[in-house]
Amino acid sequence: MMTEAGAPSLRRYAWISIGAALATILLKGVAWYLTGSVGLLSDAIESFVNLAGALMALWMISLAEQPADADHPHGHGKAEYFSSAFEGFLIVVAAVSIGYAAIHRLLAPQPLEAVGIGLLVSVLASAINLVVARILMKAGRDHQSITLEADADHLMTDVWTSVGVILGVGLVAISGWNWLDPAIALLVAANIVWTGWQLMRRSASGLMDAALPPEQKRLITQVFERYIEHGIAYHALRTRQAGRRSFISVHVLVPGIWSVHEAHDWVERIESDLREAIPNCHITSHLEPIDDPCSMDDQGLDRGPAASRSEPAE
Repeated sequence: MMTEAGAPSLRRYAWISIGAALATILLKGVAWYLTGSVGLLSDAIESFVNLAGALMALWMISLAEQPADADHPHGHGKAEYFSSAFEGFLIVVAAVSIGYAAIHRLLAPQPLEAVGIGLLVSVLASAINLVVARILMKAGRDHQSITLEADADHLMTDVWTSVGVILGVGLVAISGWNWLDPAIALLVAANIVWTGWQLMRRSASGLMDAALPPEQKRLITQVFERYIEHGIAYHALRTRQAGRRSFISVHVLVPGIWSVHEAHDWVERIESDLREAIPNCHITSHLEPIDDPCSMDDQGLDRGPAASRSEPAE
């Protein structure tokens, strides 16, 4: 299935994440039931967060892929940021639950049971998360989807969390120090809070129209540098990201003696090169004569008072 912009739909990746979350909830729940480990319980609780996040991702990706309409002329791409912010919030809630259970068990330590089979089941669940996280991360980077990247980051955190819990439970089984299990669960909770905060911070950055990453801005600069020898310059370059789509706004300065047709042809070439450098981008360009001083008055976000002289409306 293809979206309006011709990019493949990402919903299938959300379904993969949902399937992985259901499988790991079952496996980690069994591991906790067999061992009684609050560390493994914390791991299972985080898998519920994975499921909620994956369901939210499916919803927001479906919304983001809807075509632009009269009320949303720039599309619905920002819906993806709500998904990652929601998942970050759920992670923090899960961390509070884990911390509560861990403190209760720390005050009243209990011996673990069936450690061997419990850990084996947990390792299998972690392997599923690792494979799915790598699939989602590759798809997220290839298609510039913050939703899939956030889901992948969360799953990778879950993998490392599981590694810590498994090591902790193993140490309890070897040493007999039952307090290690809830202590490691508290560390897990702290790690989850950090992940949740990072996801919410990144989502807020997207909603606040943060510029494209430096490496992409360098690609844009390189495109314009190829046209300097033709007497073309640029300024007022502004970029932003909205989900999978990038937005570029720029003023292109050309020799004033050029005809409108000639200048337009050059701008079309520049825009074509920009789309090749930054796939799935929307470009808004404004043509100006390079030898008119007035052209330099609008490099800021708003046109300054210096350009208040009478001139045709744009």
